[in-house]
Amino acid sequence: MYNPASRVAEEFIDHQEILDTLKYAEENKHNEALITELIEKAKLRKGLSHREASVLLECDIEEKNQEIYALAEQIKKDFYGNRIVMFAPLYLSNYCVNGCTYCPYHLKNKHIPRKKLTQEEVRREVIALQDMGHKRLALEAGEDPVNNPIEYILECIDTIYSIKHKNGEIRRVNVNIAATTVENYRKLKDAGIGTYILFQETYHKESYLELHPTGPKHDYAYHTEAMDRAMEGGIDDVGIGVLFGLDKYRYEFAGLLMHAEHLEAVWGVGPHTISVPRLRNADDIDINSFTNGISDDIFAKIVAMIRIAVPYTGMIISTRESQECRERVLHLGVSQISGGSKTSVGGYADGEEEEVSSEQFEVSDTRTLDEVVKWLMEMDYVPSFCTACYREGRTGDRFMSLCKSGQIQNCCHPNALMTLKEYLVDYASEETKAIGDKLIEKEITTIPKEKVRQIVIENLKAIEEDNRRDFRF
Repeated sequence: MYNPASRVAEEFIDHQEILDTLKYAEENKHNEALITELIEKAKLRKGLSHREASVLLECDIEEKNQEIYALAEQIKKDFYGNRIVMFAPLYLSNYCVNGCTYCPYHLKNKHIPRKKLTQEEVRREVIALQDMGHKRLALEAGEDPVNNPIEYILECIDTIYSIKHKNGEIRRVNVNIAATTVENYRKLKDAGIGTYILFQETYHKESYLELHPTGPKHDYAYHTEAMDRAMEGGIDDVGIGVLFGLDKYRYEFAGLLMHAEHLEAVWGVGPHTISVPRLRNADDIDINSFTNGISDDIFAKIVAMIRIAVPYTGMIISTRESQECRERVLHLGVSQISGGSKTSVGGYADGEEEEVSSEQFEVSDTRTLDEVVKWLMEMDYVPSFCTACYREGRTGDRFMSLCKSGQIQNCCHPNALMTLKEYLVDYASEETKAIGDKLIEKEITTIPKEKVRQIVIENLKAIEEDNRRDFRF
């Protein structure tokens, strides 16, 4: 039976509860009175249950859908302002013992080049990323206890944090590796990681077992319960997500929100981030062999509904999506995006030839980080390289309490402006710098507290004239 407070996967992601939810949503998709009531409830900024959100997702009344989109955009502004956090993935190794049918790193793929970065190669990748301007990385590695043991991941994290090149430094390392033990999560916590990220891929157990026929990832319960072990190991910022296109999107949407509700019920803090990747072509992976792909319109509705249902969470979209699609969903709830990404092992330092042959998926948005930053600023977004909350201990329930009350913007917006200034001085093209300086000048006036505003002005001057770095509230 469904129990969000249970630690058993099939009880907090209950199959029958999802089926009942989808039936209820189908029966009420034209219930204008209920839909209006749910939209009014969502306006309180306290979120919606998986069943309530599923009704709005299913709603096909155009007027109500436009209300939903407008509300999603407003909630995004209320919680995150016009800031967009920047990051890049860093692939450490594509050795993997799993048999995932949608990933080219699966064990049976004998022609994809296998590679594992040495610590010197990690250093080269990190310097290349720093020279772009990145401050936040998401580590990626296949599951292989021989080639990619936890000790290797920890050594890479230590190497990354140790590298200071020119004015560059990586200030936050998030980790996206396979489900592991409480002991190993404690080790990751002690290594100073930011967020632990793990995509469920699909919450539909039968499909999950078919899509993961071999390897340790075949264990549905162990994988689904990973976030509980991570929390038990002291990691209080976790990121969840599904790979849309593997199973029916309505089922995945309900399961995703149930997972968020479970984390709130057990740990008192929901997911720090929710990612919304869609299936993409890759070496020996043809998305046409999968039948559950979703249109851009449905994708946009999902993003808007996640923002309404879980208003406090950060939402991530990667370079899997095109510039056009990313621009659309930025307005509907996305708060973090990658830029200048490479999805192969050694892709940043080794160049395009290596990248093309071993990338995990095809990148749709191939622009440089500078081009992405410029594009964001031209839309009046503030690209943020800030990592202050993590480094000041504002994580887990401390971050969420500030975010839910709307207080997080009192420090986040000034921090975003100061880290953007660092980027403009150290890495931006002349055109990007000119646009950015103008944007910062305008945004300074929106800081409500005079004292804070004056400190920001002084710090911005110190960044440009005295080559000082890393100011933060």
